[in-house]
Amino acid sequence: MRKVAVVGCGGSGKSHVARELGRILDAPVTHLDTAFYDDRWNALPTDKFTDVQRELVAQPRWVIDGNYNSTLQVRLEACDTVVLMDVSTVAALYGISSRQIRHGAGHKGNGVHNRIHWGVIKYVATYRRRMRPRVMAKIEEFGSGTDVVLLANRRQTHRWLRKVAAEHS
Repeated sequence: MRKVAVVGCGGSGKSHVARELGRILDAPVTHLDTAFYDDRWNALPTDKFTDVQRELVAQPRWVIDGNYNSTLQVRLEACDTVVLMDVSTVAALYGISSRQIRHGAGHKGNGVHNRIHWGVIKYVATYRRRMRPRVMAKIEEFGSGTDVVLLANRRQTHRWLRKVAAEHS
């Protein structure tokens, strides 16, 4: 495991898993929200965002967290492992709410980017029905030869991270 794409719904634990994998694998971690948004929540144009990701995936080791389905192909074609945070809608809604309470709004520099508004809530609430099938289709189409890890809840995630840590110690 040298190049890992961590994908999933907002509030699913992507950033936590990415930070832990980066520590375990001694690999640089990139949170795509950091690359996509500036401090005032202005988005990078898609072509520039794609170029940034191409530079990132050209590195020999990395962990990148973020969905961004429009550019997911870039990461899938370059990674050896995809971790899909496949938590329930209730767990993801809890995740965005508890993150907001713990960290407050704004950019925190550690992969925590909080900005809860109706669009975010709607995205999280409809992710499993609308976005998950699209992500799964892209993994199937562009992720051939990659290991795919589906993590459905926090307990399973912690257990898997312990296993990976034991394998890499």
